[in-house]
Amino acid sequence: MLHIYCGNGKGKTTAAVGLTVRAAGSGMKAVFVQYLKNGTSSEISQLRALGVTVMAAESCTKFTFQMNDAEKGELRAEHDAMTEKCRSMLGERVQLLVLDEFIGAYSKELLNREKALALIDEAKEKGCEVVLTGRDPAPELEERADYITEMKAVRHPYDKGVQARKGIEY
Repeated sequence: MLHIYCGNGKGKTTAAVGLTVRAAGSGMKAVFVQYLKNGTSSEISQLRALGVTVMAAESCTKFTFQMNDAEKGELRAEHDAMTEKCRSMLGERVQLLVLDEFIGAYSKELLNREKALALIDEAKEKGCEVVLTGRDPAPELEERADYITEMKAVRHPYDKGVQARKGIEY
């Protein structure tokens, strides 16, 4: 089944991490992939400690609006390589595949869309639970979804100038 955690509110990645912990705790083989993130979020070490396979876009050291075309090209190549690695891992009986910030990478065309959709479709065909996070999912992603959960921002400290805090937002 395909789960989408979307919206402008906090909690999309947190929900995906929670589901990953639950799956790992039940003995499921889980893979957690971070698009548009370089793997330095605080949860990553704990996911690895639980036996979760983690991948991240290590070359992603700034926001996409700060990147030049060469940096975006490098990031796209890294995203495509992660997508292909995920496809190859499906043969290893992956039961949960979390694609964190996939929706943003997809909408910004920072990955090969055809191959990305093929990954989602193949994973679902093999009985793998797939989770996508990000804002504003494309219609073709929503059409494939079995679950869509929207996180809505009502109030956030960022609006008052409070920057992201380690252990809370990352």
